[in-house]
Order: sequence, then C-alpha cells, then structure tokens
Amino acid sequence: MSNVNRNNPLALSSGTPSRGRFIVELIVAFLLTRLPYISVPFKWFESYFHELSHGIATLFTGGIVSHIELFPNGAGLCYSQGGNAVLIAFSGYLGAAIWGYLIFLLATWRDAIRFTLSILALTILISVVLWARDLLTIAILLCLSGLILLPLKLTNSRPLNSLLRILGLMIILNAMASPMVLFGLAGQGDAVALAQMTWIPAWCWVVIWLAVSCGMLWLSWQKVDSTKGSIK
Repeated sequence: MSNVNRNNPLALSSGTPSRGRFIVELIVAFLLTRLPYISVPFKWFESYFHELSHGIATLFTGGIVSHIELFPNGAGLCYSQGGNAVLIAFSGYLGAAIWGYLIFLLATWRDAIRFTLSILALTILISVVLWARDLLTIAILLCLSGLILLPLKLTNSRPLNSLLRILGLMIILNAMASPMVLFGLAGQGDAVALAQMTWIPAWCWVVIWLAVSCGMLWLSWQKVDSTKGSIK
C-alpha cells in the first residue's frame, strides 16, 4: 500500500524511500559488499571516487594530476604533483563517503534519475580520457560506466532510483570499512602519510574518516526519516 497523495505531483516525482525500504536497501548494500567476487565491482566504485577525490583536491590546491590506477582487488592510486599534500591525502576517504551520500541524495530525485545516471557515467568516461593510462584501469573504468548505464534499459524509473540508492549506500559502507584496513598496513596508506606530515597519529585520521562515513549514513537516514508521504 502506498501513502502517496496521487493528486500531489511533487509526491509522485519524489524518489525518497520509506523507512522500511531504506532498511531493506541498506541490508542489500551491506550484503553485496560482503559477497566474494560480486563485491569486487562495487569496491571499484569506492576506489574510483576515492582516487577522484584525491585528483579534485590536487587540482583545487594548484597541483597537477598525472594519472590514476585501479587494481583488481579494489585498491587504487592517484599520481600527482604539487598542491596541498595534507588536503590531498585527507580527501580520499572523505570524498568517497561524500560521493556516496550525493549519489544517494540524487537517487531521491525521481524525475531526473536517467539524467543522473548519464552524468555519473560521463564523469567516469571523462576520467578515462584524462587520467587513465594503463589498460587495466581503462577496462575497470569502462566496466563501471557500463554498470551505471545498464539500468537505463529499465522502463520504470522506480527500480532505477532503488539501484542507485543501493549503490550510494554501498560506496558509503565501503568508505567506512576501507580505512580499517590501514590499521594493518605498517608504514603505508593515507593515514600514515598524514601522520608523517602533521604529527597527528594515524589512528586519529582513521577515526575521523569513520566518523565522516557514519555521518553520511546518518544524513541518508535523516533524508528518509524527514520526508512524509514517501513511496513504499
């Protein structure tokens, strides 16, 4: 049963889920991030937005991005010169969590869902042209753009919104889990680099990234919780 007001065009154009649907989508997102093999492409999404955030921070602080690399295990690297090293190192996990929330937020805009998917795919394809240099990275990025465009074959927009919301939640969950790996990497990772540059312990940076990811998940829930007459 839907509690949408059929006479309200704004309600019909909303892609905001009910509380129950949000919980189901969150559980699906969590399970997909834990399944062997199936989770790999979705780890690539988090890794891509992580490296993209490094690249954006580099450009905004006056640096130059040489190229990015993505690997089969979900890891990635951004090669750059110049810019503010602290902001660049900090932006990766921060940016991935924010990107996940923005994707979730855009997926609540039902009438523009096809436009949103097209823009995301275009962003990835632009990254291929500007920053991808090796065949593996190019193949991964093309795979990601294909996964973004594939749902456009659906004629009903409601499943598109749901799929995109799940993707956004998965990126947030991966951004939440990825920094935890840094605890087991002695002398490696963004947290260690930040500790060396700022004298703030690496674990503090990990806690900050975890807090940001939790905050993005909370904001996603607030978006659902604060909307009345959502579609079930």
